[in-house]
Amino acid sequence: MIVRFALLLFGLLVILVAAEFFTNGIETIGRRFSFSQAVVGSLLAAVGTALPETILPIVAIFMYGGHSAKEIGVGAILGAPFMLSTLAFFLVGLTALVAAIGRKRKFELRVELHSVKRDVSFFLIMYSTAVLLPIVAGRTSTVPLTIALLAGYSLYAWMTFRGESGGLEHADEMYFWKPVKWLRGSAGGDSPPLGLILLQVFISLAIMVEGAHIFVRSLEAVSLKFGMDPLLFALLLAPVATELPEKFNSVTWTWKGRDTLAVGNITGAMVFQSTFPVSVGLIFTDWKITGMALLSALIAITSSLVLLATILINKRVTPITMLFSGGLYLLYALVLIFR
Repeated sequence: MIVRFALLLFGLLVILVAAEFFTNGIETIGRRFSFSQAVVGSLLAAVGTALPETILPIVAIFMYGGHSAKEIGVGAILGAPFMLSTLAFFLVGLTALVAAIGRKRKFELRVELHSVKRDVSFFLIMYSTAVLLPIVAGRTSTVPLTIALLAGYSLYAWMTFRGESGGLEHADEMYFWKPVKWLRGSAGGDSPPLGLILLQVFISLAIMVEGAHIFVRSLEAVSLKFGMDPLLFALLLAPVATELPEKFNSVTWTWKGRDTLAVGNITGAMVFQSTFPVSVGLIFTDWKITGMALLSALIAITSSLVLLATILINKRVTPITMLFSGGLYLLYALVLIFR
């Protein structure tokens, strides 16, 4: 058991270090191509870290035949927006709180409101429609709804590129570039080559995913050792371990005060997860959302509505709002355990 606990901590450490290298690489790409904060946070970082979770339901649906595999796929598709809109939001609020207590920053979140409002609005429209319309209209809505979702994400990406957003704030020099410059001396120049930038991004992402796998396996072993129902583990803890580790990028950015990148990393991933993976579920599964699966979707929608209402009414995003989302996850866990 001591070994399992050690592996649990090791997996978490691997995730944190890899997340630091990933965010550093993404920021370098943004500086190289003069991308805005919205593009870097809501598109590049969001899609990059969402891809591993997107692969899981696709593998379950296409490579493992049968009804159970498709049910697992649907659960994974719905689990991603649920975790992002509850625990990932909570993680940002908690980081801001800890940093404020440690006098690292003020207890506030400085974000580009129009960027966050755009992300959340797109998510609410597309995800709510994808979950609720098939309940009302049945399978006849599947194909047009899928086309609408894919077109919606294309429109979202175009608006994000074209929308107003500030340039990247001061960022650290790319980590892989530092030793290269030292070895090459003055001939190293000031700008790292694109190939080296992409190498750092892909290596750190791969290490992050492997760290998540170590974390999941160790967490599962520990939970079973203490007698936790494997079903409860699958519904509550496994999605946390597979979805949240990659969002430690947001922890890194929040700690450094780059709140637009931190929040955009999450809300951008929510938009992506509500379109491409959902489209796979609509076309290749029965997509019957009921019971606890429907409740998880409704909680994701509720959390997003609260965030959007805060932006519209208070003209800001507060850490308290983000911390509130963690309470919604706790509510879901209690309903699941005591139902």
